[in-house]
Amino acid sequence: MLKENLGLRIISGRSNQGLAKNISSYVGIRLIDTYITEFADEEIFVRIEEDVRGRHIFVIQSTSNPGHKNLFELLVIVDALKRASAGYITAVMPYYGYARQERKSESRVPITAKLVANLLVEAGVNRVITMDLHAAQIQGFFDIPVDHLFASSIFYDYVKNTLKADENWVIVSPDVGGLERARHFAKLFKGGIAVFDKRREKKNQTEILNMIGEVEEKDCILIDDLIDTAGTICQAADRLVELGAKNVYIMATHGVFSKNAAERLRDCKAKKILITDTIELSEEKIEILGDKLIILSAADLFGESIERIHANKSLSGLFYESKIKKV
Repeated sequence: MLKENLGLRIISGRSNQGLAKNISSYVGIRLIDTYITEFADEEIFVRIEEDVRGRHIFVIQSTSNPGHKNLFELLVIVDALKRASAGYITAVMPYYGYARQERKSESRVPITAKLVANLLVEAGVNRVITMDLHAAQIQGFFDIPVDHLFASSIFYDYVKNTLKADENWVIVSPDVGGLERARHFAKLFKGGIAVFDKRREKKNQTEILNMIGEVEEKDCILIDDLIDTAGTICQAADRLVELGAKNVYIMATHGVFSKNAAERLRDCKAKKILITDTIELSEEKIEILGDKLIILSAADLFGESIERIHANKSLSGLFYESKIKKV
């Protein structure tokens, strides 16, 4: 293939091999052969089975649960590539774990998102591609280029063409922190905006208080960057129905789905749950949600980004295009 001759290579860790295969298929090259295993004490071992000297290598690995293991596996892969004389290493992290620890919210706690950035750079990463960071300022934790992609272009086609959303729909943020995300998505089809005011009593436990905006007799989309235990988003969905919303759809880029999140989402009053495949879900969770769950692929967006970066082309057009096309 032409791209292989130009030095582009893609390698996958074990966190989301399905997405990695789809990305490589979009780009039109196969994944590099690698051997990744663990010793009896769970030490990770990596061997690159092909020559990568002087190549531009894109390493695909979400640092989702188990985050510590997937992160360290990424670091080990990068170190192996560096010692094999790879020319340039780009870490493609569809889901950037530890992003919720991006500031000191109380005394004597770490800023782990910054620590992860330091580890990646120290290991030898030259560039990072990620999607919908929990906090956009994490880009500033790096002294290397960071390409921050958005899933809005992935969701837009489905929301516009399948759900038939228009200016009469309302985009709802479950908290004030996500208001900018809701505002951006609402602009795509001139929809209304609403936001919940919430109070977090303790970790993974939130009480929904008030809502600002009109949702009565409206179709609503609850939008967030991720769904973890699903407590907040399910409370918000049920509250919207109580306030007279016609239909409620939940839309989030990253389906973390910890603990009994799948059961909560199944039982809540939302009509559909829309996520992307940045995190690989277990078959059990997919079966629990059944037809209520819609998984949209991020492979084309990441594949197009990889092609453009390798060709030194701009990514800015991808943020607003409703369909990702080869150029």
